[in-house]
Amino acid sequence: MNKVDYTSTILKTLLYLSGIGLVLYIVSQVKVVIAYIIIASILSLIFRPVFDFVNEKLKLNHTLSSIFTLLLIIMIFIGIISLLIPIVLEQGKNLSLLNVNNFEIKVNALFDELSSYLSSYNIDFDNTLIDFNTLSKASIETIPQILNSIGSVLGSFTMGVLSVLFITFFFLRDSIKIEKWVILLFPSKVQKRANKSVSEIKNLLSRYFRGLIIQISILFVFYTILLLIFKVEDAVVIAFLCALLNLIPYIGPIIGLVLMTFLTMTSNLGLDFSSVIVPKTIYIGIGYIIAQLIDNFFSQPYIFSNSVKSHPLEIFIIILVGGFLFGISGMIIAIPMYTAIKVIGKVFYSENKFIKKLTKNI
Repeated sequence: MNKVDYTSTILKTLLYLSGIGLVLYIVSQVKVVIAYIIIASILSLIFRPVFDFVNEKLKLNHTLSSIFTLLLIIMIFIGIISLLIPIVLEQGKNLSLLNVNNFEIKVNALFDELSSYLSSYNIDFDNTLIDFNTLSKASIETIPQILNSIGSVLGSFTMGVLSVLFITFFFLRDSIKIEKWVILLFPSKVQKRANKSVSEIKNLLSRYFRGLIIQISILFVFYTILLLIFKVEDAVVIAFLCALLNLIPYIGPIIGLVLMTFLTMTSNLGLDFSSVIVPKTIYIGIGYIIAQLIDNFFSQPYIFSNSVKSHPLEIFIIILVGGFLFGISGMIIAIPMYTAIKVIGKVFYSENKFIKKLTKNI
């Protein structure tokens, strides 16, 4: 390689790296908008069968079919919120009637019971107790900031929901046009391959998201039965939340376990700690773990084998990258995004040995 070729290679490499850096910077600046578009894409894929049914069987045009599908999405969303509102209102009512001194006594009594129970197994719990007075003072001082934060979050959430619904409407109504626009972004000589990529991505992701719905439904039924057997209050709502948390890879099931065991303990306050609360919590924890094992060994392999078709290490790394870029939402969308990228790689760079090896199962 002569000096000119060497310099040209370095310049091309620098330009390539600069391009990647620029793309990552732009993504970081508009990641919220990108998240809205991705969520809307997911909703349009999941509810596409509803749109097709209304459009073909009921003979409604694309606009009315999109409105009908969007109303169904809104009704489902309102239904989920309506399940949560009674619990939130009840907790708010309890807080408004809360006597801080009595609450402190009850909390200290609960800690004493827990400490006494653990001491019988030579576990020192005393050093882990929190100074309740310090905590309560700090909590009172931060109430204005908390209220401001809640207002900000609610405003952002409302804006996000409206944005996603608006984008979803057009993704449903104008899906064919949007696909054509996307394909036109490619040079004419590769548009046929681009069309193939879009079709394959839609097929794989549709199966993936429908599989997730089945997975969540199975966990929801299992959790509901488990909590009803042990007479836990608000069993259906708790089961739904814990099943939904399973959408967050790795972290979600852990949060679900903590949530379920905590709510089990709080729903039985006043009963004997060692003979009632602890055994019931342990049994529910075991049931939760069994459900997760069934999910890990049966549900997930079925879903991934029919869509993602990736090595577990691949999935783990991609989820980590998604988490660093977009937080929890990034962890949720990492797998479908990676699947789409693999399909594009297979269609456009099938001659590359690395890409060929990576996408051989697709």
